[in-house]
Amino acid sequence: MRRILYALPLLFAAPVAAQTPDAVGQGIEQQMPELMELYRYLHQNPELSFQETETAAHLAGMAREMGFEVTEGVGGTGVVAVMENGPGPVLLMRADMDALPVREQTGLPFASEVVATTDEGIESPVMHACGHDTHMSAWVGAARQLAAMRDQWSGTLVAILQPAEERGAGARMMLEDGLYERFPKPDYAIAFHDSASAPAGTIGVVSGWAMANVDSVDITVHGVGGHGAYPHTTRDPIVLGSRIVGALQTLVSREVDPQQPAVVTVGAFNAGTKHNIISDEATMLLTVRSYTDEVREQLLSGIERIARAEGMVAGLPEDRWPTVTRRDEYTPAVFNTPDLTGRLEQLFTTRFGEDRVLAGEPVMGGEDFSRYWRADRDNIQSVLFWVGGVPQDRWEAAEAGEMDLPSLHSPFWAPDAEAVISTASEALVVAALDILRPGQAASD
Repeated sequence: MRRILYALPLLFAAPVAAQTPDAVGQGIEQQMPELMELYRYLHQNPELSFQETETAAHLAGMAREMGFEVTEGVGGTGVVAVMENGPGPVLLMRADMDALPVREQTGLPFASEVVATTDEGIESPVMHACGHDTHMSAWVGAARQLAAMRDQWSGTLVAILQPAEERGAGARMMLEDGLYERFPKPDYAIAFHDSASAPAGTIGVVSGWAMANVDSVDITVHGVGGHGAYPHTTRDPIVLGSRIVGALQTLVSREVDPQQPAVVTVGAFNAGTKHNIISDEATMLLTVRSYTDEVREQLLSGIERIARAEGMVAGLPEDRWPTVTRRDEYTPAVFNTPDLTGRLEQLFTTRFGEDRVLAGEPVMGGEDFSRYWRADRDNIQSVLFWVGGVPQDRWEAAEAGEMDLPSLHSPFWAPDAEAVISTASEALVVAALDILRPGQAASD
């Protein structure tokens, strides 16, 4: 049983004002003390992928108090909160819940001390090192603000809390559990991610490909082991594996169109036990990144071809050629549909000012939010935007070359949570009010 160090009410005590000209800004500002308390609670009580039971239950209770119809246990620990509010489009608004097996080193007074066991049976400290605690807090702020402003929008809001984004499996599991059959199917889908490479409170928007396909590939190199003094009696899997590593570099440098982003990285190469023993096996673990489905398949099939060909060159029989295994937990590339991206970029610029809305660049990281669009890409418009989280003093120090910034997944990543949550909550609300403005059809 984990220690719960913050006892939070299911419903914030203060009502949200909805009658002023800037109801959104005032409403979010009014919520911020409670949202920050929620953030500290979530940060101090992280849960690993598909283990987000207490997180999901707590936030589901909050959504019920807001007036949503809530279903728990979708795709494992996922939560679906639906608010039907008259005719109009269906908007899906997602936040992810899971944390990482990382020992926190931020020095925050509410730093995580949680230890949990991974699915692989490894006991590890756990931390929200990717900022999902800010995602959930902003999700609550936006959902509650929209619930209080029902007279200003029309349509259906499907607010979901997704498990296991870090494993690239949560979105797939929710869809396979009938997300689009059991609940209203979206015309639009929006989400945000905190950024460890942009100043706190800024918004980054990328049109088109924004994040990469992510594939994990295992290569097992079979050899013939023996004494290191008599290599001619062996087939050395380390030498063979090294040739494979070198040949793999030609996939990006000589086979993929230079204007198409692609990455093939050998992240681990393991073999052998002693100085004078030639092993009979080596293993390699690869991460493979791309944007388009065509380049993805070109890379994956190229890896298989090269591995098998090098096995043949080494003189191994066909049944001893290297074995290539594609892992099941594949994360498809994020594509921000241009129409909705342009619409939100203009909306955010008007709302926050040009100095706070940045022209983002595509990155080779992965995010499974893309699956909600891919499940019906002809009929869904989708955007994942960034919200900067780097504290201003650290940003200025990094710009001056005085320090290096920690990345997402770093044990030192501590965003300016107040800036992230307030900015993201406000951005989600103004986006939803624009998408669900009364009288708008789903295709507008």
